[in-house]
Amino acid sequence: MSGYSVNLIDKAILSKQNSVMKIDEKVDDAKLKEQTDAFESIIVKMILDNAAKDEKNLFSEQNDPGDKIYKSMYRDELAKASSGSFGFSKMLYDFLSEKR
Repeated sequence: MSGYSVNLIDKAILSKQNSVMKIDEKVDDAKLKEQTDAFESIIVKMILDNAAKDEKNLFSEQNDPGDKIYKSMYRDELAKASSGSFGFSKMLYDFLSEKR
């Protein structure tokens, strides 16, 4: 009986994996590149946020309430501007292009 339930679980996992791995063939290459660049931007933003979490204020000892917000916005724009240049986007684009 346990072999039967494991077999059903294996089939369910395989069918789920196959449905996830399919990519719409009608997707435009430019849209796919745009999405992979956006994904890379998120990764770069996470790296920048992690690198700057222990950052001290350089010019004052006071904690400005808006300082964290402005720095986060700056890192977000920096990540967006540099997306597509780190290689994550190209690697993901190539991988997803093969799956079509």
